Order: sequence, then C-alpha cells, then structure tokens
Amino acid sequence: MSATTTVNWRYEHTALALCTLAFTGTMVARLVVSPLVPEITTQFDVTNGTVGLALSGMWLTYALAQFPSGVLGDRYGERRVILTAVGATAVASVLLAASPSMVAFALFAAALGVGAGLHYSVATTFLTRQFDDTGRAVGVHVAGGPLAGLAAPPAAALVGSRYGWRAGVLLGAAVAVPVFLLFAWRVRPTEPLRPDQPMGERFALGPLVELLSRPRILYTTALATMGAFTWQATASFLPTFLEVGTGLSSALSALLFSVYFLVHGGTQPVTGSVSDRIGRDATAMVTMAAGVVGYGTLVAAATLDLGLLAVVPGVALVGLAMSWGAPVQSRFMDLLSDAERGAGFGLVRTAYMVTGASGSVVVGTVSDAAGWAVAFGLLACVMALGLATLSANRLLGLGY
Repeated sequence: MSATTTVNWRYEHTALALCTLAFTGTMVARLVVSPLVPEITTQFDVTNGTVGLALSGMWLTYALAQFPSGVLGDRYGERRVILTAVGATAVASVLLAASPSMVAFALFAAALGVGAGLHYSVATTFLTRQFDDTGRAVGVHVAGGPLAGLAAPPAAALVGSRYGWRAGVLLGAAVAVPVFLLFAWRVRPTEPLRPDQPMGERFALGPLVELLSRPRILYTTALATMGAFTWQATASFLPTFLEVGTGLSSALSALLFSVYFLVHGGTQPVTGSVSDRIGRDATAMVTMAAGVVGYGTLVAAATLDLGLLAVVPGVALVGLAMSWGAPVQSRFMDLLSDAERGAGFGLVRTAYMVTGASGSVVVGTVSDAAGWAVAFGLLACVMALGLATLSANRLLGLGY
C-alpha cells in the first residue's frame, strides 16, 4: 500500500469519526431535555402535551432545515455548513437553558432544531462520496445519535437533580463547543458542488414535486415517516414512560434510556452493513418486527406490572427497532443519483421528518388523555404498519 493510499484511508475515517461526533453534539443538545420533562412541566406548570408540543416544534424545525441544508452544502461546501450547525447548536442550548417562560422555551427549542438540522443531510451526502459501502458509512454516522443518547440522559438527570433542569440543558453547549473546535481543526475545507447556481433554481417547485412523486421515493418516504414518528416519540418520552408508566425511579429510568441508546447505537452499523449484504428491505423488516414486539412488551409491563423482567428486554428490542434508519436511509441513497444526493436527500428528510415530528405531541397528548400504556401501544401499531408495508412489497412483488 502506497503512502498516498494510507493517508487517504486515514483521512476518510477521520472525517467519518468527526462527522459522527458532530452529529453526537447536535443530538446531545436535543436529548438532554427528555429526562428533564417532569421538572420542566413543574417549573412552568404545564402538561405533558404542552411540553410535547414544544419538543415537536423542535423536531419540526429540525426537519424543515434538512432540505435547505442540502442546498447550502452544494452552494458553500459541507464543512462550512456542518460547522454552522454545531456552533448554532451551542448558542441555542444556552438560550434554551435561560428560558424565562414556556413560550420562550418553545421558541428557543425551535431555534435549536434549526441549528442542529443543518448537519445530518450534508454530512451524510459528504460521507457517501467518501465510501463505497454506503450502508456501513451511514450506519456509523447514524450511530452518533445513539452515542449521544447513551451519555446524555443519565448526565442530564444527574445534573438536573442536583443543580436544576437549566444546568442539565446546558450540557448541550458543553459538548457542542469542543466538537466545533475539533471539527474545524481536523476536517479539510470542502469544495462546493454548485457554487454558481442561483438559489432560486434549487427551490423551484416542479423538480421538487417530481422527485418526491417518484413511486419508489414516495414508498421509501412513507416507511421513513413511520420510523421517524416512532423515534421522535421514543426520544421525547421513553424516560417519562418508564418512570410514570411502569413506576421505576427516575435514576433507573434514565439508565434504561441509556441502555436503549446503547442498543440503538450498537446495532446501527450492523444493520447498515447487513443491508449492504442482504438488502435494505429485508433488514428494515427485522427492525420493524423488533418494534412490534418491543413496544408491545413495554405496554404489557406497564399494564400487568411485570417489572424489570419485561422492561429490560422491551427496551432492548425498541433500541434494535430504531436502527431502521441505516437501511431505510441507505435505500434513499440507492435511489438518488450523485447529482441529486445533496439537495435530494435533504428534501426527502424534510418530507418524512415534518410528519414524524408530530410523534412527540401526539404521544404526549394521548398519554394525558388515556395513559402511557395506550400511548406506547400506538407506537407498536405504527411499527406493525411499517412491517406490513414492507411485507406487502416483498411478498406481492410490487416493485417499490
């Protein structure tokens, strides 16, 4: 192996590691809120549905930022956009921690969503050009989210219990700042792909509708929407479900939330690699089936008071279920040309995440009206619909 090849190999993997860390930084800022929901509802004297609405707003603006981020990446280069995302995340985290009211909290949460939302589509497109094994690269990158979930919830719960929820929220900035500096130091400037194309052309309605209306893109977007709805609700309320719905302590609930992300993060690269070998749909079916069983087990644990004997395997299966992102997002990359991947992947991300962002407010509202068992039973039904959709395509040969 030549010296040049060795350097190229090292840089590619350094870029992958730092893109993954950048995703971790943007995710930490969003996930530290979940274990603090009971304290936030008490502080502002609001319901779970109200906090869920604020969190849905954060995920909605995160979703809306996906497509513009792809366009900006093509215009200014991926490195600049990723650095902007991480820097904006740090600033928004500080503002969120300083919120004087629930209205301000919701507005700053939305700002956090915009900043964090600039990262993922651009970084995924950048990495897709660096690696031939798209599924594996996407799987490692996606694992940055679960890596955040592994450490952020217990840290936020610990800091929040000792110093208040505002200190817990500040952990987002504490992580984002060093990641920003490291990324700026080690990742080389990237050349923009379309530096001279007018921005208006990239937002022309006709080509956007044409891309989204392609049958296979539309089908994949439907799958991703179901996955995103479930992921958003789980990220927002799993600790609260475990604490209030099953009667576990807040510390144990936060620990199990970390277990969820440990499984989630550990299985993302695996499902990505497996999808490179046996196909995207077959791998996605495994994740959806795990979701049906996992959420069903958690509902049974809450309803029948089964305790940790049922909760632990239920949480683990839910972690596996939420690794749907690696095969489904790789499916998008398979369907998009090299020229379409920057803005195109951002567009489909916005499309499925806008609807998926409703998961937080829907599940929060259902929990207020009918209890946590019913709310999480809804997530089992969504996973069952995803599995049925995949099965129909595969067994009936629909060609999607």
